[in-house]
Amino acid sequence: MSTATFVLAATSGDVLNVIAAFAGGLFIAGMLVWAVRLGMKVMDQELPHPRPEEQPRLPETGPVRETRELREPDEVPAPGDGGERLMPYQLHASGTRRGKDQVRKRWLPGSSGSFGSGGIGHV
Repeated sequence: MSTATFVLAATSGDVLNVIAAFAGGLFIAGMLVWAVRLGMKVMDQELPHPRPEEQPRLPETGPVRETRELREPDEVPAPGDGGERLMPYQLHASGTRRGKDQVRKRWLPGSSGSFGSGGIGHV
C-alpha cells in the first residue's frame, strides 16, 4: 500500500477499521514468529539424529527377498446339526493359506472381456 492509500483511508470515517486491520496483521505476524521460535526450541530438546555408523546395515546374508505366492481362502467349517461351534483359539491366525496351484493365471486374448470393453467376451 502506498502513502496515498493511507492518507485516503485516514481522511475517511474508516480510520478505526484501518487501525484494527493493521493491529490484527501485527498480531498474526507475531504469533507466527512465536510459533517458529517454539518449534525451534522443541527441536533443540529432541534427541539428535543417528550418526552414519548407527544407521541400520544389510544382513550378512544380503538383502532380504520377498516371497510371492498365490493364496486361497481358508474356509471355516460350518458345524453340523448338534455339532459344537469352533472357539477362537481353534481358528488359524490368517484367513488365507498357501494355494495348491502356484502357477499364475494369465489372460488369454479373446477369452474374456469386461462389460463395455469392446471385447467379444467369453467364447
